[in-house]
Amino acid sequence: MQHICLYFQVHQPYRLKRYRFFNIGEDRHYFDDFENKTHMQRIAYDSYLYTNKILLDLIRKYKNKFKVSFSITGLALEQFQEYAPEVLESFKELARTKQVEFLAETYSHSLISMFDKEEFKSQVTEHIQTIKKHFGQMPKIFRNTELIYDNLIGETISEMGFEAMITEGAKHILGWKSPNVLYYNVIKPELKLILKNYKLSDDIAFRFSNKSWDEYPLTAEKYASWIADLDNKQEVVNLFMDYETFGEHQKSHTGIFGFLQTFPQEIFKQTKFKFATPSEIVKKHEPVASMNVPHAISWADEERDLTAWLGNEMQKEAFDKLYSLSEKMKLIKKPELKKAWRYLQASDHFYYMSTKILSDGIVHDYFNPFSSPYDAFINYMNVLSDFQIRVEEAYEQIIPVEPKRILSKIKEYEEKIQNLYKELNKPVMIEKAKPIFAAIEKTKKEYLAIAGSQKPAKALPKKNVTKKKKTQKKK
Repeated sequence: MQHICLYFQVHQPYRLKRYRFFNIGEDRHYFDDFENKTHMQRIAYDSYLYTNKILLDLIRKYKNKFKVSFSITGLALEQFQEYAPEVLESFKELARTKQVEFLAETYSHSLISMFDKEEFKSQVTEHIQTIKKHFGQMPKIFRNTELIYDNLIGETISEMGFEAMITEGAKHILGWKSPNVLYYNVIKPELKLILKNYKLSDDIAFRFSNKSWDEYPLTAEKYASWIADLDNKQEVVNLFMDYETFGEHQKSHTGIFGFLQTFPQEIFKQTKFKFATPSEIVKKHEPVASMNVPHAISWADEERDLTAWLGNEMQKEAFDKLYSLSEKMKLIKKPELKKAWRYLQASDHFYYMSTKILSDGIVHDYFNPFSSPYDAFINYMNVLSDFQIRVEEAYEQIIPVEPKRILSKIKEYEEKIQNLYKELNKPVMIEKAKPIFAAIEKTKKEYLAIAGSQKPAKALPKKNVTKKKKTQKKK
């Protein structure tokens, strides 16, 4: 049996406002509320609401034969609630069909998996709770930020109890092997890996409206014929892409919505493939081999590695400065700082600092709201400098509390020790010891009686012997 897995990533960062050097120490609001609201509401009507309606109609039309899956970041969900609640409601309506699966990921769409294992787990747990609250589902499949994966990340995800993880079918990892079968983690074989078919996925996500592409225009009929040509050993075709592909990256006039509406019909008509969610995929198919990934892969750029976010010195400096605050932030409980901490970790801020050129550079420029990577870096570092001041202030307020807590603990232990001494000196203890003392006294007396009625033994103390000799002379 062959399956198609449609998975969509939904994410929107909280965009920073223009924050200058002179704002540091003066302005404690970092985010562009107007831009965030405007951007979210525009995408809501250009993409999310219309695409959700198409998917809902397809699910109702084909009943349990058409299925999709999503991961929606915590930051996107917050902005739905704040700026476009109708979008959140439309996703809940999709969830109620029970033909839609929601995956887990990091709440903040962060790169934390590369830095701090425990904090990574904490962010995933926070996202799981958020998905459960909104959609009533407990995610079983994990999707890391930007599909980042390596052996150790897979090990951590397995330890957290996930059945499978989706990631990139990177060519430099797979070599001649196919992405259209399941693999497993080399450290934890119980964790199954579902790989993106990057060619077929990118045909829709990036090339759909490219008029210089030799396959332009792409129709659902043509696309389904490519899938129909796959042999029976290609068990699963995983089409992973940004949800904003529909209506935002590929505008409505390109025909992308018509493609989506007719895609299932062409698949059913031309192929034996069935649609399935990631959880169904891992139940119906077994891995064919392990996949060894010692160095992290992702779904970005030609390299499919981390250079989209950590490829130059600006990105590394910003990343290091941000996470130099990590230990202090674990102690700080102030909600406004916690909130800014989550928003500043979004991978987008580092993506804007990329200095890549050629085709990758064009994609980075498309997403970048700043005039240049240097502008993005300066703006982020200005914000981070002010945030660091606030973190230091909050941390100093914690310091005096620590000694008080420790002193209180010491006093508590001192009182316990004093009470134990009192217990030992209580009359009841003395009373308990009295029979022992009496026994000792009795033994002493018996010994002395025996010693007085007999000649002194050689072992007796010398002074007793002298006393006895003096007594005999008097007689």
